[in-house]
Amino acid sequence: MNWDQIEGNWKQIKGEAQAQWGKLTNDDLDVAAGNREMLVGKLQERYGYAKEEAEKEVDSFIAKH
Repeated sequence: MNWDQIEGNWKQIKGEAQAQWGKLTNDDLDVAAGNREMLVGKLQERYGYAKEEAEKEVDSFIAKH
């Protein structure tokens, strides 16, 4: 699944993102709203990841879909 499809299906995928990254709140995921860069930023904020690490996390999540 590409990122455009993720954005389009964000409401369905949001629950899976919450399960993957339990430290992200519903508000965090609502703010991200399927925006890759926002999601990367929220992962950095909540988990203390470096940008590259957060991007790898997101890419790995996307690869599952």
